[in-house]
Amino acid sequence: MLTIQLKARCFLPLATCLLLLASCNITKQISRSAKEIVLQDSSLLTAHVGISIYEPGENKYWYNYNGEKYFVPASNTKIPACYVAMKYLGDSLVGLRYLNDNDSSISFKPNGDPTFLHPDFKVHPVYNFLNTTGLNVAVLAPYETNYRFPYGNGWQINDVSETYLVPRSEFPVYGNLVTFSVNDTGKVSSIPRIFENNIVTDIQCRVFKSIKKFDVFENKYLIGCYGPGNGSKTIRAPFRPTSGLVYIEILGDTIHKKVRTGIYSNRNNFKVIHSQPTDSLLKPMMHRSDNFFAEQSLLMVSNELLGVMNDEKIIDTLLKTDFKDLPQKPRWVDGSGLSRYNLFTPQDFVAILNKMKNEFGMNRIKEIFPTGGEGTISSYYKTDSGFIYAKTGTLSGVVALSGFLTTKKGKQLLFSVLINNHQASAIAVRRAVEKFIQSIRNKY
Repeated sequence: MLTIQLKARCFLPLATCLLLLASCNITKQISRSAKEIVLQDSSLLTAHVGISIYEPGENKYWYNYNGEKYFVPASNTKIPACYVAMKYLGDSLVGLRYLNDNDSSISFKPNGDPTFLHPDFKVHPVYNFLNTTGLNVAVLAPYETNYRFPYGNGWQINDVSETYLVPRSEFPVYGNLVTFSVNDTGKVSSIPRIFENNIVTDIQCRVFKSIKKFDVFENKYLIGCYGPGNGSKTIRAPFRPTSGLVYIEILGDTIHKKVRTGIYSNRNNFKVIHSQPTDSLLKPMMHRSDNFFAEQSLLMVSNELLGVMNDEKIIDTLLKTDFKDLPQKPRWVDGSGLSRYNLFTPQDFVAILNKMKNEFGMNRIKEIFPTGGEGTISSYYKTDSGFIYAKTGTLSGVVALSGFLTTKKGKQLLFSVLINNHQASAIAVRRAVEKFIQSIRNKY
């Protein structure tokens, strides 16, 4: 009996040593792969690189290279925005909250829902309600909102004509985008209709070439045109939805009745109209990296938790609550990642992904995040479809990828690769990262 006990006591330290040795070997092997595939790649010799690879089942990091250092994450910023939206927006989005003022009118509070009359969605319960109510309609303007400052801190305002830089608002309509169309006679029309007279064209239009806003504040557009030939019959650009409360004018034109403004109310007996399943918003947000959906999701979370739509206040609250235990405190300034003021570490993203997995499960995550051959990784990881679910991030000089990976031996991993200050093409950098991630999947 004593001999058995002695053998057992000897075996335990030996087993521990073997596990540690195996762990060290994995770290050394990944370090070698990272060096050969990423760090010494000609596209990345002068870049700043951070890599964290974590096995949640064993609660251990397989590899960290600058994992605790800060990087501009670009659209990886949508990962914390997605997490809080999954947690706080419920199964279905609150489209609006309304009160029956009397037998002839209702008043409603906007909720920041970006799906109202958005062309991506075929059914619009909020519109149907407002259009068929038969009562007069008044909008209760929120007493604190981002609508006077619709662009995020650090956004490139010279890009206001681009569809990826859509201003935020308390009541988005048509995705805060105007669509201009031209018919065969050269007549230009718009949705929403109120912008039809807000355009200047350089020649008589047959097809569109380009569109540019005159400035940040005005919803007036210069449209470049071709004569007959190969071009587009439609073109889109953002509109600033708050100049003179434009959205109220658009809403009235859409439901064919005058919409009044009302005094904000703190009453608690509001009735709720839901619009879309929450994940039907989050999926395109993550698949196509939709900046507008990310920004509005964060504002909706703010409205639910704080009763106001204020990105600074909700970010401060979340950093003190849900994200108080992150390895390094981020500098987080928007929901989309358009701002270069955002700073996160690879370990931060690993921690948020781990929270997401533990709280919501992989089945839901797989419905929201793109896999190989889909969304923003449609040209990457095609042989790994179903085994990698990840979010990209891209700005000038920035490439990021963070997500979930299942190896060929069945290991479940979380990873984050953040690259800043590269001077190569984003495609070359992404291919190097792809080769590195695939080496981990294939070997372990």
